[in-house]
This record gives sequence, C-alpha cells and structure tokens, in this order.
Amino acid sequence: MKFALMILTVGTLLAGCANDEGRVAFDGHFFRAKVSKVDGQRDVFQVRVKDAAQSIDGARAAARYEATKYCVGLYGNSDIIWPLGPDAPASALRMDGGALTFQGRCPQ
Repeated sequence: MKFALMILTVGTLLAGCANDEGRVAFDGHFFRAKVSKVDGQRDVFQVRVKDAAQSIDGARAAARYEATKYCVGLYGNSDIIWPLGPDAPASALRMDGGALTFQGRCPQ
C-alpha cells in the first residue's frame, strides 16, 4: 500500500512539473509576472517580470498581458496609461535583479 501511494505521489508531482497548460509563452519563453497596486491605489499598478534577460521582447509582452488582465478584471476595460510601459525605449527600462518593472494606470 505504501509503495502504491509513493508511486502515485511521485507520478502526480512529475506530471505537475511538466504541465505548461494554462501558461502563456512570450517569444518562446515563460515568465513569472506579478501585478501589484501602488500606494493602496487599485488603478495604479506595477508589473514585475522576473528572468527578463531570457527575452526582453518577451518580458515586455508578458508585462502587457498581465496588466491587461488586471485592468479588465478590475474595470472591464483594457485601456492602460503607461508612464513607464512595455513600449518604453530600452534606455528607460528598469532592470533590478534580473527583473523588469513597469508602471501603469487603469483609467476608470
């Protein structure tokens, strides 16, 4: 019984590691991106995309994707005002510890 339970557990863990279903690849890479509100304001947010060096273009697209999901989820609208966004020139990008950070606002 213990052996069967161990085999089932290991099989489940391995299947979970290989499952990319539901994840979206950008420029052939998967990125971990997180949206957080700024100073308690729901409409003003930051998007932090980790491991951006894999592909700067992919990281930009991942940020745009996450921000759009955020604004649509809160306000039902995909419009975003970007003070520092994915279309910013490369010289303006903020890279910190391998992550790119962008800032935007969902118009209400």
